Amino acid sequence: MKVAVTGTTGLLGRLVVQRLSNKNIEVRALLRHPIDNDVSPSIDKDAKSSQVALYLSKLPGVTMVAGDATESCKELVADCDAVIAAHGPVRPPPLQSLFCLLPESDPKHSRSVNYVAVQNLIDAAKASKTCKRIVRVTGKGEEPTQFFTVLINMLGNMAKAWNYEGEQLLRKSGVDYTIIRPGVMGKDDIPHNKVLALADNGQDLKVTAVTHAQISDLCCDCLDYSNTAKSTLTAMNVEEGSGEESYAPLLAKVKSDSREFPSTLLEEHKRAARKGAIILGSFLAVFAGISIAVLQKVVAFVMGIFQ
Repeated sequence: MKVAVTGTTGLLGRLVVQRLSNKNIEVRALLRHPIDNDVSPSIDKDAKSSQVALYLSKLPGVTMVAGDATESCKELVADCDAVIAAHGPVRPPPLQSLFCLLPESDPKHSRSVNYVAVQNLIDAAKASKTCKRIVRVTGKGEEPTQFFTVLINMLGNMAKAWNYEGEQLLRKSGVDYTIIRPGVMGKDDIPHNKVLALADNGQDLKVTAVTHAQISDLCCDCLDYSNTAKSTLTAMNVEEGSGEESYAPLLAKVKSDSREFPSTLLEEHKRAARKGAIILGSFLAVFAGISIAVLQKVVAFVMGIFQ
């Protein structure tokens, strides 16, 4: 098997590449910048992307492919059997997103990363004649008015909205897909003993912290299960001892998507984000007004002392 990977040097992508290499699976890893041989190779969480790239390039069976998923993926996916799309947008400056200062056509915008790049992967998979599966890591996004969804859309160039639209591209593509909606990735100091849980058909689970290592395992493991094709998996952790030790027994039970997903939620997401921005703006205006009033009273009090 040969697997193409995007998001290569990200906290998730680097673990995906490493795990595939450990399983003796050939990897073609997308890299936007040339390899820098003058840095120290490292895969540590706080390592720079250049260090991670050099480290991964030295792993057995790993080939670095220059390119950008927002432009074209045909060279990356050529002759591959599957794709693991672990890429995501860089967190923008909050005000840039809040005031829509970055055009949707910009390569750094969530539309380019979460939507255009997914279409590029689909086109590349179809052109390759060999790629039979795309595994895409997204997130919960079917509830446009949910608080954290609104917040992330407001401050992340509509990242949740475009993630969902990218999911729909996959569902309509005719290519076998596995969409993974993980919990909040980042914390490593969480319980690990029999905590894994999955829900197929895009069903809901209580949002919890999950580790990048857990989700990288899931991305790689689902390639071994043909029944996970055309499925949307929610991956969370449950109370210690009430889940599974590995994803194997959970993946064995997965069924393909059977419900009809909303064809698009883009306008609902944008409308909710606009309302959120108005509420936030109103709150800040009130807060600023109170702060100014308090400051004026303090100044008046101080001036009174010296008179």
